Amino acid sequence: MLLRDSVYHAIDEKAKRTPAAGLGRVRNIESNPLAAFLIDHYEDDWGRLWYTLLRGDARLLQSGGEHDEAIRALRRKYRQYRETIPLSKDALVIALDVRQLSDWQASSGGRRRAARPGRQA
Repeated sequence: MLLRDSVYHAIDEKAKRTPAAGLGRVRNIESNPLAAFLIDHYEDDWGRLWYTLLRGDARLLQSGGEHDEAIRALRRKYRQYRETIPLSKDALVIALDVRQLSDWQASSGGRRRAARPGRQA
């Protein structure tokens, strides 16, 4: 879920072998906040492939206004978070503050890189 210059991902209540705080992605952010988020599209027609790569600094949100706003936005966007897989109001949220965006599509002939406005790449 993208709000302003940050991507939000919540750790839902599906059964997990490890509590949220012990998950690898959470431990990785705690030890090194530099992170990336990849969005890609695949088709058998390779001429239609594309990807967007967002890079930035990740943060863990456990409470507060930004946390609450992210939870509300995720519930609004994803029906599953309202009906199938409950997203509790105190779910751990990962925020990625996007500093750099790179994208590529098969028909473009190359990769493009753009820094977010007002931020250094």
